[in-house]
Amino acid sequence: MRTILAGGWRRAVGGTAPLLLAMLCCGCTFHSTDSTEVGVLTRKVTFFGLLGHQGIQEETYLPGATYTFPALITDWNVFNVALQNLQMVGTKGRSDVDSREDLEFKTHDGNDIAVDVTVAWRIDPAKAGYLLARVGGTTNEVKEHLVRPACRSVVRDVLNTMTSEEFYVSDKRFAKAEQARQQLAAVMGPEGVVVERVILGEHRFNPEYEKVIHDKKLAEQTAERMVSEGNAALQEALRNLETAKGQVSQQIAKAQGALGQVRLAADADYFKAQREAEAILAEKRAKAKGIEKQNAAMSGAGGRTMVKLRLAEALEGKQILFIPSGAKGGALQTMNVNELISRYAAARVEEDRGRSTQPAVERQK
Repeated sequence: MRTILAGGWRRAVGGTAPLLLAMLCCGCTFHSTDSTEVGVLTRKVTFFGLLGHQGIQEETYLPGATYTFPALITDWNVFNVALQNLQMVGTKGRSDVDSREDLEFKTHDGNDIAVDVTVAWRIDPAKAGYLLARVGGTTNEVKEHLVRPACRSVVRDVLNTMTSEEFYVSDKRFAKAEQARQQLAAVMGPEGVVVERVILGEHRFNPEYEKVIHDKKLAEQTAERMVSEGNAALQEALRNLETAKGQVSQQIAKAQGALGQVRLAADADYFKAQREAEAILAEKRAKAKGIEKQNAAMSGAGGRTMVKLRLAEALEGKQILFIPSGAKGGALQTMNVNELISRYAAARVEEDRGRSTQPAVERQK
């Protein structure tokens, strides 16, 4: 009995299905997507598979188009796939909500800190249907139900591994921001959300601790400045030392050059004086030998003859008086004229010899 009734019902429905389809087609509605939106269709009734499978459709409708679907048996949802910014900051009016949204946690060394964080994200168009089924039907619902909770949790877990000092080092902050982006991508990527970037903004410590950090940074900057000034002074001193060394080297080279010139002049004068002395010595030796030979010649008969000749030349033209001497003639003494002449000639020879041995310089004077 049940089999007969079921078969009759199917035949009744099969006969009226074309009529129902025609009626639904007459009640179609238009749906469109913006240039940054994708659409997702949900079929509530499919008439036993005649219109496809029931529920959320896997197909994603592209941006910038208009589509026609039955009005009563379908639902239409759109998602904005453009880049979105989730701002979690402490300043009211800048965040997505009215209250403070900055991340508050403790650093690895136990200090309280609040950090402004901005996460750039977007919906994966290929997984818009998955988001509709698992998260929500709008972009805002996806942000509030998935993106915000995940970002606050993951970013906080990454940042609380940093020490207080590391928040002042830009390279450390950038490295942690990239680490947070990678972990968020691993968590939300399979859910249909693409995380493009994590940006760390201002950070705020407890006011008392922040003053301690500020004073410490000032002290470090002062120490670095003093070290830098000390290094600059050292470099300047080294430059002055090198300049002084150059000047001293120049003066030494100049003095050595002058000393060399003096030595050359002294050597030249010494050589000249030596040559002159040698010439004078040779001249004296030659004259001495001449005198020696002359003395040797004068010591013989020829010498006596020359003395007599010189005596004759000296007495030439002079009057010679002979005075007789006798015992009774008076008080006159006798004189040996020959001896007198000999003594006079010897005196003249000695005088001539003395003149010949006198140095040439004295004769010039």
